[in-house]
Amino acid sequence: MELITKQRIALSTYFFLSGLCFATWASRIPTIKDFFNFNEAELGSVLLAMPISSLIGLPFSGWLVSKFDSRFPLIVSIFFFTIALTCIGFATTPFLLVASLCLFSFNSRILNIAMNTQSITLQKKYSKKIVGSFHGLWSTGGLLGVGFSTIMVKENITLHIHLLIIALFTIIISLIAFRFTLKNDKSTFGNKLIFGKPDPFILYLGMLVFFAAVCEGGMFDWSGVYFKDVIKEDVFTYGYLLFIASMAISRFYSDKLMDLIGMQKTYILSAVVIAAGILIAITFPYFYPALFGFCLVGFGTAAIFPMTFMLAGTSKKYSPGMAISIITTYATLGMLIGPPLVGYVAHAFGLKNAFYIFVISGLLFIPVSQLFFRYQKQQQ
Repeated sequence: MELITKQRIALSTYFFLSGLCFATWASRIPTIKDFFNFNEAELGSVLLAMPISSLIGLPFSGWLVSKFDSRFPLIVSIFFFTIALTCIGFATTPFLLVASLCLFSFNSRILNIAMNTQSITLQKKYSKKIVGSFHGLWSTGGLLGVGFSTIMVKENITLHIHLLIIALFTIIISLIAFRFTLKNDKSTFGNKLIFGKPDPFILYLGMLVFFAAVCEGGMFDWSGVYFKDVIKEDVFTYGYLLFIASMAISRFYSDKLMDLIGMQKTYILSAVVIAAGILIAITFPYFYPALFGFCLVGFGTAAIFPMTFMLAGTSKKYSPGMAISIITTYATLGMLIGPPLVGYVAHAFGLKNAFYIFVISGLLFIPVSQLFFRYQKQQQ
C-alpha cells in the first residue's frame, strides 16, 4: 500500500473517531438534562461552557500551528478529548459537568484544527477533491455514535459506562493510526495572527461557518430534546440519528456536487434545503414529518464546513492551519450564540418557535456566499 493511501486512511480514522465522540456526548444531552433536572434556559447556560472554552483556545491553537507539525497537537488533543468525555459521564454536580465540557470543547478545537490542517495538506497530493470525504467520515463516526447511543438508551445502560466504552475505544484506535499521520507539514509562511482591519476573504468565510455552526450545532444539541419534548418520542435519538445519517451520506458526495454545479450554487442549494427541512419539522411536529425534515437539514448542512475549509486553504495571507484556526473561531462564536439562544427562546416562546433561528441562519448562506465569491473574483 502506498504511503499516501496509508496517510489518508490514518487521517480518516481521526475524523471518524472525533465524530464518534462528539455525537456520543450530544446524543446523551437529554439524559444529562433529566439527570440534573435542567430547564431549557439552564441547559442553554450549561452549553455556553463549550464555545467559551473553545474561544479561549484560539491563541493556544495559533501557537501550536506555528510551532509544531500538526500531528503533535493531533495526538495530544485526542487524548485529553477522550479523558474529558469520560469525565462528562462521571460528573455528579453542575460544576463538574461544566468543567468537563470546557476540557472537552477546548481539546475538540485543537483536534479539529489539526485534522483539517492535515486534510488540506493531503489534498494537495491528490488531483481530485477529497476533503469532503474526511468530513463524511466524521459524520459516519457520528452516525455510529448515535446508533450506539440509541442501543444504550434502549438497554438503560448508565451514562458513565457508555461514555467510558467510547473513550477507551477511541484512544486505542488513535494510537494505532498515529504512526501513519502526515509529518513535516508545518507551513513556512502566514503563521502569525495579524490584528487590524479584518481580511474580507477570511471574514466572509468566517461568517459562513458561523451560520453553519448555528444550524449544525443547534441540531446536535437540540434535536434530541425536540424529539423528546415536542414529538413526545421516548427513544429521543431517532431525529439526531436521521439527521447525522443524511449528513454522512451527503458528505461523501459533496466533492462531486461541488465539481458538478460549483461551490457558489452549492451554498445556495444548501440554504434552501436547510430552511425547507426545519420548516417541515416545525409545521408538522409529528414523528415521520419531523424525521423527513431533519433528513433535509442533514443534506443541507453537509457541504458547508468541508467546502469552506477548502476555500480557507487558498488564502494568500495565512497558512492553511492559521486560516482554519481563525475561521474556526467564527464557528465557535456560532456555537456560543446559537444553541444557548435556542434554549432561551425555547424557554420563553416554546422549542418549535425557537427552531426558526435555524431557518434564518440557513437562508443567510445565500447573501454571504455571494459577497465572498464577488470579492474573490475582484482579487483575481
